[in-house]
Amino acid sequence: MALTNSIPITKLPVTQQKADEVRLAVAKATSITTENEYSRLAVLEDAEIFHDFLSDPQIHAPIYTLPRPLTLEAITGFIADHQKQRHNGTGLLFLNFNDQGEIGGYVDICIWPQWAVGELGGAVHPDRQGKRRGIEGARLSFDWMFDTLGLDLICETASLDNHRTAQLLDALGFLRKGQILSHRDDGTQRPSLVWEISRSDWRKHNID
Repeated sequence: MALTNSIPITKLPVTQQKADEVRLAVAKATSITTENEYSRLAVLEDAEIFHDFLSDPQIHAPIYTLPRPLTLEAITGFIADHQKQRHNGTGLLFLNFNDQGEIGGYVDICIWPQWAVGELGGAVHPDRQGKRRGIEGARLSFDWMFDTLGLDLICETASLDNHRTAQLLDALGFLRKGQILSHRDDGTQRPSLVWEISRSDWRKHNID
């Protein structure tokens, strides 16, 4: 597969009106559709419980978008940065809570309004991994991104050995587009596979 320097690989400029509509939709978002969980925007007061959730290596180790080192101060800054992104229409950070009020997962969304493209990231608690609800939850989230944010394309990445995510994206109709070098703030990097799917292809593949 081709090695590219940045995502998305497909960059089709949209009109200024369309870009503004995407930015506004992002700025107005307060929750994301989830599978049997309560979702809301992360706030600064969540930093401690979010840090506790992320402290499990099974959760944070595979995720390149998290700050390193993973300190309480860094997570506070991570939340604050996403609040700015939401204001600018370029990103969102949601926390998902179970019936006991515990964090069951989080959703980190990056948006490129100029191309009406988004990327969904995040993690779920290990207790929820490997279950059918994982693919259903992903389907709900991608539906939400197309329907609520008005995106034209979704781009996803995963490490070369992340077979679970690869199988999920393949099953949902995403197409493998190439590879990218993913970078962390601490200077480390890794090759990642890239998938994309357009709004029309998503609809064709995921009709109930």
